[in-house]
Amino acid sequence: MSDRLAAQFAFLNAADALKAVDRANVLMDGTRPENVAEHSWHLALWALVMGAPAGVDLSRVIAMLLLHDLPEIHCGDHPIHLSHDAKAVAEAEEAAAQRLFGLLPADQDAALLALWREFEAARTPEARLAKRYDHAQPIFQVLMGAGAPADHRVVVADNLATGRAARFRSEWPELHALASDWLAGLPGDDLADLRSKLAFLAEADRLKSVYRATTLVDGSRRENSGEHSWHLALYALVLADQAVPGVDVNRVIRMLLLHDLVEIDVGDVPIHSANGAAHGSAQTQAAEAAAADRLFGLLPNPLRADLRALWDEFEAAETPDAVFGKSLDRVQPVMANLMSGGGTWITYAVTYEQLVSRVGVKVAKGAPGVWEWVNLQAAGFFQPEGLDI
Repeated sequence: MSDRLAAQFAFLNAADALKAVDRANVLMDGTRPENVAEHSWHLALWALVMGAPAGVDLSRVIAMLLLHDLPEIHCGDHPIHLSHDAKAVAEAEEAAAQRLFGLLPADQDAALLALWREFEAARTPEARLAKRYDHAQPIFQVLMGAGAPADHRVVVADNLATGRAARFRSEWPELHALASDWLAGLPGDDLADLRSKLAFLAEADRLKSVYRATTLVDGSRRENSGEHSWHLALYALVLADQAVPGVDVNRVIRMLLLHDLVEIDVGDVPIHSANGAAHGSAQTQAAEAAAADRLFGLLPNPLRADLRALWDEFEAAETPDAVFGKSLDRVQPVMANLMSGGGTWITYAVTYEQLVSRVGVKVAKGAPGVWEWVNLQAAGFFQPEGLDI
């Protein structure tokens, strides 16, 4: 099992590099380019909010979107308005996918590589729906954002008219019509449910500007809560076999896509900081509940109630799904600290006893094998020479 976990964490740590790959799109406030990891989170959230028609497995769609751009770690982003050698790009991305998924145990390598290839081929209903969201999100990133460069609107216009989004005229006519009207400065039809979902997704973009104490694994900068949510969902996908019996990992992934949205209003409260006691305080919980009221209140019912219930379940941490999700939420920063030479453990002078009481207990509750393995790695940091602790 230790060899399996070592391979799984090697992949998850390598995936962290996606947070350093920038796209042509900018955040909706125009402050900086969007990176590919937070884009992948936003797309998975799009899928969760927009849903899937009968007969299409939404969980597989979400999984595809979590994985779909991982080869860009090695190949970079290829904006649609620039010319590329499509064959050369496809070959480079296939090689990158084999390299990245090859870090995993053989069974997961085969399964996730096949899922990535399915997305690329776009022949199954799930892959076509995932592609639909991948092609729609950047359009509204521009149309609903305050800071998109003027030439990005030209790209959107061309995309809707003759590009890959032109198919939305027949495939998703309401969306195409609304985007075209907004592009022309018109109010568009009264599509209450669609507008509500788009408003929620636009507001969610702000999570990409909430920064955490934890750094990227290379220590180069602090991680934001959007890319953190993507990484946690990927953790759940990869470490599903480490969950205790009875856990529905697809539900866990959905919880993790949503779990930090309230930080848009409340901000991050680092568990190891001097204010760490506020992490689970009644005051913080009340502020987060108010933020959840506002954010999920943007959605139409019954989706509003369904997603709010998922968030509440995660916060309560009483069900097997929520307990496993909480375990992953605690262990991901541990790996970032280990990879970056100490990270927040050094910043906040964390002791081994504090790590165990604040983190280890919760990780062990939902993923005992994960904590057993991670604890061995962490113990070496806190107690050099491998002495007993």
